[in-house]
Amino acid sequence: MSFSIKYEPIKQIVNNELHQLEAEMVKGLENYSKLEEYVSVPSKHIRPVLTFLFLKACNTEITKEQIKLQAITELIHNASLLHDDVIDNSATRRNKDSFNKIEGNHMAVVAGDFILSIALTKLVELNSIKLLELFAKTLNNMCSGEISQHSMKFKIPSIEQYIEKTYNKTGSLFETSLKSALLIAEDEQHGSADFAKNFGIAFQIRDDIKNIYKNSPDSDLKNGIYTAPVIYSGNPQNPLTGIEKAKSLLNNYVSEAKNNLKFLPENIYKNALIELVELLNND
Repeated sequence: MSFSIKYEPIKQIVNNELHQLEAEMVKGLENYSKLEEYVSVPSKHIRPVLTFLFLKACNTEITKEQIKLQAITELIHNASLLHDDVIDNSATRRNKDSFNKIEGNHMAVVAGDFILSIALTKLVELNSIKLLELFAKTLNNMCSGEISQHSMKFKIPSIEQYIEKTYNKTGSLFETSLKSALLIAEDEQHGSADFAKNFGIAFQIRDDIKNIYKNSPDSDLKNGIYTAPVIYSGNPQNPLTGIEKAKSLLNNYVSEAKNNLKFLPENIYKNALIELVELLNND
């Protein structure tokens, strides 16, 4: 079975919270039908799913503020996808024509900026300097990761450079999604940030491995973005020889993420988190 099929029962556990999240995400976009439609396209919502499950595992109440916070995270993610598709000249997103293909690159960039402005407006409404500082650092990390990736095009980075870039581009938003939720709940949980960080890095490594098998003009390999399989093979022309080592790297981060959950009380939400982590290594 595919990741999506296995993921669906896990996602259903927090289905009520996800409906509230989706309603919150489109607030502020009502007069911009194409953007409202863009953020409403069915997606994994994996960051809020991860965070909602973690909060429930800790018996932490999911308030309207928590819903808004996860909407902010998802809007930032959506804004980054709009910009990524322009940078990568991608023609598809979530099995549909990409926004930039339909509306052009100029409008896609402006649309990404606008969605980001909606996210920041919602963030200000939460009235927390600590949250603003946390998200400012995360946005800095995401942009730094993109700059690093661009500067290394058609160059094979070290595995350390790859992990740093992967954390900045992907892991940091996972980390902030959970860290910020616990911050406003005033419920600091030891190891929670490490869990989200390790999960986010593992999630991206898995995606990078799958991307090697793509044979499309916008694949990372054809665009000169060399990820773990290429690093381990040492040869962009034959990345498949590095797949097994890349899978071993993925397994290391999956194992670390599972270890980070040991402190949680035993309940269905912890079990769902463990199952979700294990999906990354079994797809």
